[in-house]
Amino acid sequence: MWKNPVNPPVPRIVIDPDGYRPNVGIIIARQGGELFWGRRINRDGWQFPQGGMRSDETPLEAMYRELQEETGLVADHVEVLGSTAGWLRYRLPDRYLRRHEKPMCIGQKQVWFLLRLVGSETDVRLDATAHPEFDHWRWVDFWYPPQHVVAFKRKVYERALRQLEPLAVRHLGLSLAPVPPAASGDG
Repeated sequence: MWKNPVNPPVPRIVIDPDGYRPNVGIIIARQGGELFWGRRINRDGWQFPQGGMRSDETPLEAMYRELQEETGLVADHVEVLGSTAGWLRYRLPDRYLRRHEKPMCIGQKQVWFLLRLVGSETDVRLDATAHPEFDHWRWVDFWYPPQHVVAFKRKVYERALRQLEPLAVRHLGLSLAPVPPAASGDG
């Protein structure tokens, strides 16, 4: 079958049989353990970079694509320190469910990656694509995100950071600070 190289087919976004969309979460850290924290464009919400996997991607491939799309960083700018073991899930609040879409997505299942920035902060380009996700970013303390992300993502952020904390201690010089109490919120 002839394939048009100018307009290749767009791989489908997948929803699993349980209603979860496969997704990757990206935690970018610098030496000392501070983390990249991005503000969603035209919103007050802040979060880690993340995005859905395409049907033809592995989690690692999706992570590198989303990293470039959302931050302008490429593989040469980061070192992958590790990832969570298996999928971490969160449910979307009812108000975000698109009941008219089939199959209906009820939440995200994510593999989280911990990356060390080995490039320069000037390599970060929030305008790397025509549809930027973030309009501002800053460095925050390791345990800041679960307390400040939108409520329905708090538990998954905490679970990801708890799993990745040993890598941050070993590779980034994160000092062992007391782990904050479990995050509240749905999910």
